[in-house]
Amino acid sequence: MAEELALSFLKFCVGIALLVKGADLLIDGSSAIARRSGIPEFVVGLTLVAFGTSLPELTVNIGASLKGASEITLGNVVGSNIANILLILGVASLIKPLSVNRTFVKKEIPLNFLSILILFAMVSDRFMDGVSHATISRSEGLVLITTFLGYLYFLAAFLEKEERVQERPMGYLKCISYVSLGLVGLVLGSEWTVDGGVEIANTLGVSQVIVGLFLIAIGTSLPELTTSAVAAFKGNPDLALGNVAGSNIFNVSLVLGTSSLIHPIPVPDRVFRDLGVLFIATLALLLSNYTGSRYTVSRWEGALFLTLYTAYAVYSWYVELVS
Repeated sequence: MAEELALSFLKFCVGIALLVKGADLLIDGSSAIARRSGIPEFVVGLTLVAFGTSLPELTVNIGASLKGASEITLGNVVGSNIANILLILGVASLIKPLSVNRTFVKKEIPLNFLSILILFAMVSDRFMDGVSHATISRSEGLVLITTFLGYLYFLAAFLEKEERVQERPMGYLKCISYVSLGLVGLVLGSEWTVDGGVEIANTLGVSQVIVGLFLIAIGTSLPELTTSAVAAFKGNPDLALGNVAGSNIFNVSLVLGTSSLIHPIPVPDRVFRDLGVLFIATLALLLSNYTGSRYTVSRWEGALFLTLYTAYAVYSWYVELVS
């Protein structure tokens, strides 16, 4: 058992490494293409960087759906979104307090709340329809994809009003090479991450939901973590905040939508507790802009985010062990 667990964990770690490096190359290449076109930094964070850092979740969930391990998918998305706010913004704001763009507070946070409410409605089949086993169906997946397209339309309208920046980074050929290598890393990484994660769950006897919520969720959130931490260190809070806000919306609309089109996603009993934590985390992010220094996520607020995430992780593992 120990040898099997070690091999599964090695496969999982190599998969995560490929996901992170693949996303990193893709982000560098696609962001450089965007900046050569003069797209504002905040919009780069909301779109290309957020999409790039959501690609590990997307590729892992597609792989899980194709392999019949759909229980991983919902836990991965909800767990990643919780980690994006409490873990990633917590770490980023400890490095340097994050000055918040007012557009983020007035538009992006409400859109994050809206995505949570849409997801909550979709997983409430047992209460609304009286069914015994709730799922996110293919038709609901189409609704999520439509929501994603609406979000892109919103960003396009926002982009028209923003002043374009002028920058000339790496050449197009190098950009395309980065994007291509990044995609290869994401595909291979998702394959090994899903296989390793499922094997770990089976060996330890824990549910795939828990593996998705923490092990895979944190692993696939590493691109967001590194991107936001570096952005904070370099004094670029717009990129860090736009990355997290955009990634959370992408995860719910695009990642879950695509996954449910491939295979309907079963809804575990604990999803309401996890969605409640996600709602509280988003509310905490909103309130942090009105406590202390306005429109700033301070270091003490970042420490509070990390404390909340630690408490949530410990409680979730305890409930899993005693159940």
